[in-house]
Amino acid sequence: MKNLTNYLLILAMIFIASCSNEDIDTNDSGNGTSSEDLDENGLPKIIFDIQLPTMSNDQEYIIDLARWDIPNNRTDAIKTTANLQAAIDWAHQEGYSRVILPTGEYLVGEDVNNIYQGGIEIYENTEFVFSPGAILEIDTNNKWNYCVISLKGDNIIIRDGTIKGDRDTHVFTPRENDGKTAHDEGHGICVWNKSNQVLVKNMIIHNLTGDGSLVLDANDVTFIDNNIYNNRRQGISIVGGTRIEIKDNEIHHINGTTPQFGIDIEGPGRIDEDILIHKNYFHHNTGGDIVNTSGENVYILDNSMEQGDGNTYVDGPIVSWHKTHTIIARNTITMDSGSVNGRLGYIQYSSGGDKGHNRATYVHDNVCNNCGMYMYKSADADVRRNKFLGYFVAFSDFKNVVLIDNLVTYSQEHPNLRFCWSYRFKEVTGSASGNLLEDTLEEIPLSETTTYTMQCVLDGW
Repeated sequence: MKNLTNYLLILAMIFIASCSNEDIDTNDSGNGTSSEDLDENGLPKIIFDIQLPTMSNDQEYIIDLARWDIPNNRTDAIKTTANLQAAIDWAHQEGYSRVILPTGEYLVGEDVNNIYQGGIEIYENTEFVFSPGAILEIDTNNKWNYCVISLKGDNIIIRDGTIKGDRDTHVFTPRENDGKTAHDEGHGICVWNKSNQVLVKNMIIHNLTGDGSLVLDANDVTFIDNNIYNNRRQGISIVGGTRIEIKDNEIHHINGTTPQFGIDIEGPGRIDEDILIHKNYFHHNTGGDIVNTSGENVYILDNSMEQGDGNTYVDGPIVSWHKTHTIIARNTITMDSGSVNGRLGYIQYSSGGDKGHNRATYVHDNVCNNCGMYMYKSADADVRRNKFLGYFVAFSDFKNVVLIDNLVTYSQEHPNLRFCWSYRFKEVTGSASGNLLEDTLEEIPLSETTTYTMQCVLDGW
C-alpha cells in the first residue's frame, strides 16, 4: 500500500511544475514550429560535420624512461610529473606528431596553487598514445580542481590508456573562501583553452573527484569507444562546446556529488551547439544519463540507458529544458524504481516563458521500458512511434503537440491505476492520431485552437 500511495502522490503532483534554474516568465512560449529540413523519418537532418584531428607527419617518439629518469612504478609524483612533462615538451619541440607512453603506472601531480593540482599537458598537433597497460594517475591531493591531462592547442589525440583519479584517497579540505568541500572539479581530461579538433578514443577514465572529461569552450571534439565510470560528478561535462560527438562509449556508475549524470550539457552564457550523442551504453548513473540544459541542435540517438540493479535515479534518465533544441530518437530506456519524477524516461523541465526559438522537440521511435514521458509549460513537440510500456505520456500547459502512432501500455504491477497509465493532458493544444492504449485506438481530441484537458481517472478508487 505504501508503494501505491507513492504512485498516487506522483499522479497528483505530475502537473505541478518541477524545479528549474530558468527565470520565471509569463509570456507565451511560441506560435508554432519553424520549418525544418527533415529526413525520411521526419527528424531534422544533421547538417553539421565534426572535424577529426589530422597529423601533419608520422614521426613517432617512444618516451625513453631511462633518459628522462621517469618512474613508472606509481612512485614519486613530483619527479614523475616534472620529467614526463620534460620529455613531452622535448618531443613537441622536435616535431614528433606521435608520442608514446611506455607500459607502467605513472603517478602525477604538481602543486600549482591553493585550489588547483596540475597534471600533464599535451600540446597541439600531438597524438598521445598509451602503450598496453599504461596508467596515468593523479596523486592524492586536497585541491578543488585538477586535470590529469590538460590539452593546450588544436589537433590532439589521446588514446588507448587508463586515467585514474584519487577519489578513494582525496582529502576534502574546506575551501578557504566559503568552507565548502565539494571538490567537484577533479577531471581526467580537460579539453579547454579553446581547443579544436580533439579525439579521445579507447580510454578508461575513472575514479575522478569531478568529471571523466570536461569540455570547456572547445570545438570539434570526439569521444569514441571509451569506458568512463565511478566519477563523482559526471561522465562528460560540456560547458561550452560546438560540434561534439560522443559515440560508442560505456558511461556508468557516476555518483558522489550533484548532478551525477553520464553527460551534462550545461554552459550558461556559453554556446553549446551541434552535439551528437549516439550508440552509447549508460547504466547505474545516480543523477541520470543525459541532461541538456543549454544545448541547441542536440541529437540523442540510438543509445541504451538502464537504471541498473540497485541504482536509484535522482532525476533522469533523459532531461532537457524547454529553451534547448533536442532530438531524442531510437533510444532504449529501461527503468526500475524510477526517480523523484516517478518513472519518467524523459522529462522536459520549464519555468514557462518564451523559450527563445520556435523549433520543436522531437521524440521519435524510442522504447521506454517501465517508463513514460512528461513535458510542461512550453511549446512545440513532435512525438511519434514511441513505445511507453507500463507508464504514461503527459503534457501540461503546452502548445502545439503533435502526437502520432505511439503506444502506451498499462502497468502490470498496478492494475488499479490502469487508466492513469495512458495519455494525460492539462491545457494542451495540438493534434493527435493513431495512438494506442494497449491494443485499442485512443481517441485524443487535441485541437490547434482550443486547449484540451483530460484528468486522471482511477479504476476502482
